[in-house]
Amino acid sequence: MQTLTLIRPDDFHLHLRDSGALAAVVGDSAQRFARALIMPNLTPPVTDVDRALDYRQRILAALPGGASFEPLMTLYLTDATTPEDIRAAAACDHVVGAKYYPAGATTHAADGVTSPEAIRPVLEQMEKSGLILEVHGEVTDPRVDIFDRESVFIDVVLAPLLQRYPGLKIVFEHITTVQAVQFVVQGPDTLAATITPQHLLYNRNALFRGGLRPHYFCLPVLKREAHRQALLDAATGGHPRFFLGTDSAPHARGAKESACGCAGVYSAHGALELYAQAFEDAGALDRLEGFAARHGAAFYGLEENPDRITLQREDWTIPAALPFGEQEEVVPLNAGAICRWKLAPA
Repeated sequence: MQTLTLIRPDDFHLHLRDSGALAAVVGDSAQRFARALIMPNLTPPVTDVDRALDYRQRILAALPGGASFEPLMTLYLTDATTPEDIRAAAACDHVVGAKYYPAGATTHAADGVTSPEAIRPVLEQMEKSGLILEVHGEVTDPRVDIFDRESVFIDVVLAPLLQRYPGLKIVFEHITTVQAVQFVVQGPDTLAATITPQHLLYNRNALFRGGLRPHYFCLPVLKREAHRQALLDAATGGHPRFFLGTDSAPHARGAKESACGCAGVYSAHGALELYAQAFEDAGALDRLEGFAARHGAAFYGLEENPDRITLQREDWTIPAALPFGEQEEVVPLNAGAICRWKLAPA
């Protein structure tokens, strides 16, 4: 196969940052994806509809000329979020969900939720309103090993949430473990999951190959090879409740290459191409369209995108670094390596 034409896909987990950084990265996503679920963990966070709509306008204003791209907005849940905030979000055409960050779990999550009980009226309203809950699925208890944070979250947070709110649609974001795959497969139709390119392509050895590799550090962290293989089987297996979410999360080189480097991998520069490589390696290129363009849209109640996008088989070298705002640069996933698939000219 020399070319691969797909329904133009959606990215159901994307960090675009703001200001100069936003302008530097949004074009990469707009080239590949028709829509993207925009994460709200700015500083200050996007906690209400007005802030979400303001951020959406900044995203649209930063798009390169001629680009067609729809930001799907989310609210950042805090212990202070109210049912009225949820009702306003559900009534807004541009807001499709609300994000549950356990307080302190990842970048700019300090204002996140301290416990599900703290936002019980909010979750009840989300269940009534049909607003989707997107979950960063890790506990933050320091007694829990970082490689076990996701599996413990399933037991102590996610399973009780499903039982208490059976009508609430939940996306278990950027899953990384066998346990998460099994939980979604065995779960109800109200539960889905996104999978990133880095978790399909790499196991935790990538963090330490030849030394400490900060540009492979993300949260949740990369796991053992058995977990990577389970994720690959889930993504390529055609199950309708697994779909594409890059979790592309750019940080300036200096913020990554530091004594306390930030968590996050920038993949938007070649995300679809990297997914194609992973699916090809698994002998499942024919299932990429479902994972990338059908399953997520169906779960979110959206129409499939009417246009198409084409990848061509052509080796290209992923840049060692890319511009990132004023006098900054970002190191992309797989920097300096060869990718076998390339986005065809529009």
